[in-house]
Amino acid sequence: MAKQKINSFNALVYSTNPDIKVGDEEEIAETLAKEKQKLRIRLETKHRGGKAVTVIAGFIGSVSDLEDLGKQIKNHCGTGGSAKDGEILIQGDLKEKVKNFLIKLGYKDVK
Repeated sequence: MAKQKINSFNALVYSTNPDIKVGDEEEIAETLAKEKQKLRIRLETKHRGGKAVTVIAGFIGSVSDLEDLGKQIKNHCGTGGSAKDGEILIQGDLKEKVKNFLIKLGYKDVK
């Protein structure tokens, strides 16, 4: 019989069962429709060496959909960036360009 210890967050901490692998419990988040997303665009310069970064926050959905949207925005703006922790970071002050592109893609609630 396998011994298992579960911490207070219901995550597997220890198991003697060789069939259980860490990371098997990946959650698949369902992406909301474009019309229901509430995306917020802001400009940040703190902790970035004075460089401006456009941040798109509020995306609800899977990581792959977030990365796909980030890639589309980066291609449209012709700049670099990343998508992580539920936010899309675009290098430079491109708030208006990003907002217009998101509206063109079908996102309704963009501010």
